[in-house]
Amino acid sequence: MNSPSAILIDRFGRKHDYLRISLTERCNLRCFYCMPEEGIALRPREDFMRTEEILSLAGTFVEMGVRKIRPTGGEPLIRKDAAEVITGLGRLPIELAITTNGVLADRFIDVFRQAGLRSVNVSLDSLRPQRMAAISRRDYFDRIMANIMLMKDSGFHVKVNMVVMRGTNDDEVTDFIEWTRHETLHVRFIEFMPFDGNRWDWDKGVGLDEMLLRTVERFGATGFERLTDSPNDTARNFRLKGGKGTFAIISSVTNPFCDTCNRIRLTADGKLKNCLFSNSETDLLTALRRGEDIRPLIRASVLDKKAVRAGMNSFEELSDPALHGVNRSMVSIGG
Repeated sequence: MNSPSAILIDRFGRKHDYLRISLTERCNLRCFYCMPEEGIALRPREDFMRTEEILSLAGTFVEMGVRKIRPTGGEPLIRKDAAEVITGLGRLPIELAITTNGVLADRFIDVFRQAGLRSVNVSLDSLRPQRMAAISRRDYFDRIMANIMLMKDSGFHVKVNMVVMRGTNDDEVTDFIEWTRHETLHVRFIEFMPFDGNRWDWDKGVGLDEMLLRTVERFGATGFERLTDSPNDTARNFRLKGGKGTFAIISSVTNPFCDTCNRIRLTADGKLKNCLFSNSETDLLTALRRGEDIRPLIRASVLDKKAVRAGMNSFEELSDPALHGVNRSMVSIGG
């Protein structure tokens, strides 16, 4: 049981009990909204957390009130010791989930079960093989789709994440929604967000209101229903009338959900980010290797968290490359 002083609460009263841990900056896809076209510089292995360091840091966060952990990447499952890390995290008293691109998921079904992991997020940005290959710069569509259905049929709670980009895949939004009519899948549409190297321009973005308008145009105003969101949910959730699955919209750009945020992030090189959009980081790995107590660093980082999107309170600030361009690329932050 955690004492009240151990709980990670920021200046705005938000309790942080959800940690995302990036296991690697590397990926077997090259999605252009996530990874710069030129890739990212490879760094020495010693710059990154070892298995025992990940588990040590995770254990400290759990002692400080974290109740959910999600390994991410890059692509977490390409890490050679991914099974060991996932199994180790599964021994902690937490809810364990994972975000993956799905390419290797079939090899880890038994690992997921052994670790008690029941929820899997899979990135899929098109239902059209050639288009998906163009977005990801790799041709793994059939394997990803097969693994999505394998995990669903194996009893996992599968969320499918689609980054919606105008002129690229936005015409498929309602096709993804239709997919949820007959399958127990949970599709989530993510607004195109600015990160280093992804040439962000909101002209490529499609917002919450427009996505809902398209949904009404195809299914009718009464053809779907609003669902009750969970506490700290990042998404606005819906279901087609009679549908087996659900769909949701994550509107980080047009309608941010910062007032209920409970998330913190640990990068693969052991830096704590208190916000996805923040360019400020706290180096926990160096302190850990020096034998220092990292808990004061964690508390200070959470207390320094801004009210909205790392201090970018307006759309104009978020759109300013001088502000968002100094953040990492998405692949090196973790999904």
